[in-house]
Amino acid sequence: MLRMATGVGVTTGAYGLSFGAIGVASGLSIVQTCALSLLMFSGGSQFALVGILGSGGGAVASAGTAALLGSRNAFYGLRLAGLLRLGGLRRAVGAQLVIDESTAVATTQPTEPAGRLGFWATGIAVFALWNLGTVIGAAGAGLISDPAVLGFDAAAPAAFVALLAPRMRSREPWAVAITAAVVALAGVPYLPTGVPVLLAALVAIAAGWRRWPGEPADDGVDTPTGEPA
Repeated sequence: MLRMATGVGVTTGAYGLSFGAIGVASGLSIVQTCALSLLMFSGGSQFALVGILGSGGGAVASAGTAALLGSRNAFYGLRLAGLLRLGGLRRAVGAQLVIDESTAVATTQPTEPAGRLGFWATGIAVFALWNLGTVIGAAGAGLISDPAVLGFDAAAPAAFVALLAPRMRSREPWAVAITAAVVALAGVPYLPTGVPVLLAALVAIAAGWRRWPGEPADDGVDTPTGEPA
């Protein structure tokens, strides 16, 4: 478990190097770039924001797109609420750590205690190493003419696909994944950055609602008693 969390954190930290460099290259200062990683802490939203700023977009368009893309974390929170059962300060801290990676690790564990450990270990590892990577990437941005050539932007998606692989054991998750991918790709030429991803998320939500209430998810992974499906 801890080895998995550390591996995800290291991979995502490498991705943070790319964000730090691209953030500064897009016109943000080092402090502004690092503040985005510390306070927003949502890689997809951060890249969307700096991408639109870097291409000449305004603050409203970039912030709006980042907010739309980041709204997926609200659905993750609904999925994790029954598993984590947090309150007070721990709830506020936990909310900051609700991201793709921590959700994937938590929801693929065989028991609730393992799921909670996976969430906290992965969330903390990713938060620490993502922010460290951002600082290093932002500080060294002037030494790299084109940060994209390093290929760090492929590291985190590859790690996330590996985390989801155990769930892809039956026809239903494959059908949902393929349909969501088709919807997202169809929207890319016509919709603002981030919106196609939200449309793809709606496909998964619709598939989940189709089973509601009480029908177990056909994802190849046993859902622990008491954990929301």
